[in-house]
Amino acid sequence: METRSDLWTHRDPSLAHDLTGFSVEARDGGIGKVDEASNDVGASYIVVDTGVWIFGKKVLLPAGTIDSIDPDSETVFVNRTKDEIKDAPEFDPERYTDESYRSELGTYYGRMNEPAERR
Repeated sequence: METRSDLWTHRDPSLAHDLTGFSVEARDGGIGKVDEASNDVGASYIVVDTGVWIFGKKVLLPAGTIDSIDPDSETVFVNRTKDEIKDAPEFDPERYTDESYRSELGTYYGRMNEPAERR
């Protein structure tokens, strides 16, 4: 089981490259395109512009939510559903690089790996 700190690290180091512009697919369908990506050690993430899916909002996904990348189709596959992503804490463009904000997101996304009765 991944820990909250693991969420900010790429599962596979080969995934740590510029993903800007790649499409993003949740378990149950597309959610948008990567607007920004960070490969900082222990603090990696992607910011996804959801376009019309959730009315032009952006979401921040920790690197540990990335399952795989298809460089040929320029697609990032994440291991969360659309609803899990939509229900995440709102993207805050003023705080998204702050440790406290990443901690809040880590708590939310880390719970996805816990049994339902512990959430």
